[in-house]
Amino acid sequence: MNTYPEHKLVQQCILEIEVKLDWGDAKLWHNDVFIELSQIIQQQTQVLLSPTTLKRVWGRVTYNNTPSISTLNTLSQFAGYDNWRDFKNKNEVKKPSWIEKRVLQHTGIIITAAAFMTLVFISFYSMIGSGKNKIEAIDLSKVTFNSRPITDGLPNSVIFDFDLKGIQSDSTYIQQYWDITKTIKIKPSQKQATGIYYFPGYFGAKLLVDGKVIKEHDLFITSNDWIGTVDYQPVPKYVQSRDIQTGNLSMPSAILEEITSLSDPVVSTFHLVKDFNEVAGDHISIKTTLRNVYRDKWAVCQKLKIVVLGTEGVLVVPFSIPGCVSDINLMLNDRYYRGKEHDLSAFGVDLSEFKTVDIRVNKKIVTIFINDQEIYSGSYNRSIGNLVGIRYKFLGAGEVKYLNIKNESNENIILQEDFNINNNL
Repeated sequence: MNTYPEHKLVQQCILEIEVKLDWGDAKLWHNDVFIELSQIIQQQTQVLLSPTTLKRVWGRVTYNNTPSISTLNTLSQFAGYDNWRDFKNKNEVKKPSWIEKRVLQHTGIIITAAAFMTLVFISFYSMIGSGKNKIEAIDLSKVTFNSRPITDGLPNSVIFDFDLKGIQSDSTYIQQYWDITKTIKIKPSQKQATGIYYFPGYFGAKLLVDGKVIKEHDLFITSNDWIGTVDYQPVPKYVQSRDIQTGNLSMPSAILEEITSLSDPVVSTFHLVKDFNEVAGDHISIKTTLRNVYRDKWAVCQKLKIVVLGTEGVLVVPFSIPGCVSDINLMLNDRYYRGKEHDLSAFGVDLSEFKTVDIRVNKKIVTIFINDQEIYSGSYNRSIGNLVGIRYKFLGAGEVKYLNIKNESNENIILQEDFNINNNL
């Protein structure tokens, strides 16, 4: 049971967040919900609160200590306040009136005590004031932070080498920019840490102290060729390139049988992550022909995500049958649209037969076509950087017949895959 002094106020704050989100009873939230909440909070406040931290605050993990002031400030900002102090000032309950009467009866004593406490406060503040901005006071140029993959291929372990140069904090983490689950807590005296990467990608490794990024660098883990995964948690099953390019880009029959035998939902993914030689991700077109091949039981919604990976961001274009669009989410780098809050009905399409999807990105404006019919146009603000990969994420399983990626700036073809032709030669 949580017994820290401000527990009731913290509960009031998270209640306001639950009302704002309107995601249903928080007691039913599973791990993926806290991952999504962590991502949304970071997008809005620019501060990372890990899923584990959020589960502690929500009481899903036994933890009786008061949340850090950085955590409380971030939650308050997400709830619509300036900071934790602002939240407390607007939500603390007034003392009962009988106390006010006692105050009037002992005004002289209180004035004397107040004067004394003021002196104590001034002395205390003078002692801690110089440490208020302890991170800023340290020469960050002396802080080092580097990484090195141990091997090629997947999975891949990465060693992080760092030196915090005297920074003392109980809230130091290493995190990857787009994968909020790969967060590593660091002890003050630690010099090295390791992390396992189960999927290829372009990861912006960041060193955070008290929620603020103090060092960062890029970490590129490629697939080189196409690779398939059945996205079990925590470790996926890998399907090599030679086994998924036998006709269309598709899972072998043994994997399909395995997926159809499962009682719980699973996603299967095709990945291509590689160096495309500095092709600007904000000026490309992606034309692809695909379909779902399993839509029974838990896969009835035929969900699909096409993920465009850049060095600075990502585009996530979702599809499902029309009746399930409430459960999909569109991400245009720094703009995020939840199906429960926005009309994404244009992305409702039956993918039981092959459909051609055309995603055109020109000067950060994204226009999407299905079978040459425009269904959506929207924009984003922050560049996704250079193109480094594409993923197809099918609920259940799917297959891809054709892919063409073109540079919109000069009309050059970056990648063309006609899987049927390539495998019938």
